[in-house]
Amino acid sequence: IGMDIPLTVTCVRVPAFRGHAEAVNLELKNDFELKDIRSHWEKAAGIVVQDEPEKNIYPMPITAEKRDEVFIGRIRYDNTNPRALNFWVVADNLRKGAATNAVQILKKWMGE
Repeated sequence: IGMDIPLTVTCVRVPAFRGHAEAVNLELKNDFELKDIRSHWEKAAGIVVQDEPEKNIYPMPITAEKRDEVFIGRIRYDNTNPRALNFWVVADNLRKGAATNAVQILKKWMGE
């Protein structure tokens, strides 16, 4: 047909006993460099960057199991939007779920 359709695709087929994962598309207000985003996440408390797809190193539910950190990988530009990026996020849903996040946000808000 000869159509040129810009796509960004994430495909996952992983059975998981515990854990949750998200394919995230984030649109930013300003231009950015992936290295800057990655550097920011690498310095952030509670985040582990696992992003070496050429070595098959990226977050998986088994990686996050029984851990409190949030794992981020597959960090890449969105081919359809110059101010957007895509990434994969994995966490143990029993250790880092909504309740834990609510408490952490409250503590930060209270200055603890």
